[in-house]
Amino acid sequence: MKKHLIFIALFAILYAPVHACTIAIISGQHTPDGRPIIWKHRDTGTLDNKVVIYDDGRYRAAGLINSNDDGPERVWIGHNEAGFAIMNSASYNLWEADTIDMPHQTGYIMRDALLECATVDDFQEFLDNREQPWGVETNFAVMDALGNAAYFETDNFTYTKIDVDDKSVAPHGYIVRSNYSFTGIPNEGAGYIRFQTAEQLFYRASGTNDLSIPYLIENMALSVHNSYTGEDARDALRLRETESSFMYFQDCINRYSSSSSVFIQGVRPDEAPELTTMWAMVGFPLSSVAVPVWVTPEESLPSIITGPETEHAPICDWALELKYSRMVPSTRGSTQYYIDAVQVYNADNTGITQQLKDVNRRVYEATRSLMEQWYPEQPDQQQVNEHYQWLDETISRAYEEKFDISTTSE
Repeated sequence: MKKHLIFIALFAILYAPVHACTIAIISGQHTPDGRPIIWKHRDTGTLDNKVVIYDDGRYRAAGLINSNDDGPERVWIGHNEAGFAIMNSASYNLWEADTIDMPHQTGYIMRDALLECATVDDFQEFLDNREQPWGVETNFAVMDALGNAAYFETDNFTYTKIDVDDKSVAPHGYIVRSNYSFTGIPNEGAGYIRFQTAEQLFYRASGTNDLSIPYLIENMALSVHNSYTGEDARDALRLRETESSFMYFQDCINRYSSSSSVFIQGVRPDEAPELTTMWAMVGFPLSSVAVPVWVTPEESLPSIITGPETEHAPICDWALELKYSRMVPSTRGSTQYYIDAVQVYNADNTGITQQLKDVNRRVYEATRSLMEQWYPEQPDQQQVNEHYQWLDETISRAYEEKFDISTTSE
């Protein structure tokens, strides 16, 4: 009996949920520029991610996928040319004991929705007409070019729609989810500490009218804070670069399994849906850069965030190289759950995340300036291609100069 209990405990540790995403919806009524945003900080066992374009449906779409998905048939975050966007977080408290357990179809559903739907209402109809059981236990976050945004807390047979503009559930204009659903079984699921961390950060930003892409990138996508213990990687700012300070970060928004952090910024109702922008931090977010993506007729992408067939995205490889060589140098046993905070921030300003903040700011400002020329019309294809080339060159050079990483393929 004792051996049996030990086996159960080990099984629980080894097979604890790795799909531990943190997501949020922000109403356009509460952002500084009036444009809604949805965000997904992705955690998964597949750490190599990239962005690809789909053109085999009603709408062209850009989607974040696993690099080894040869098809690819599953999307984990994405938006299309109609301005519809979708992402999810796995939920672990929606299935009752007698619910049919089956292979998860979440990624397939999100791909199909991107290719078929233009609005939040379309997605609801899409679910209503899809054959059941759906094979999901998840919180879908969706947004459209009309300014609508909502969650669908969804299991195999039912869903509950939660509108971000419903003041009774989102008085401050945002809704956060981690790995449980508010309509699910109470006190079950996962991600309660990450939820509290995100809630604190969003509440602070909402109070200063700063629910903006720059704030979200620097404070959400790059967060290494534990709201339960009060620990924060920024505490290493008092240490020199020659020192080390290992911090258990498995209950932070950034954790060992974090593979990307993506913000999709929508449009105002009077603007072209094609201006919907994906800000994709591909790879380990603490050592990556937020790269803007639009869905255009030429279906072009920055080369650093994509790759043909099962090839990796270059920036994902660079980010993972920095993660394993400096930030999480040991993956033996449970040591993979400890990050050297000095490699994130330090008193000498040589932390990896510190140095990439300047790159993120430069990319954002250049992109914002370009987009101001486009609003309210759709992006200019030639300018898009030129900006993608600038992004490839600027970001590649930053990794070479700051971290001595070779960014040229051999």
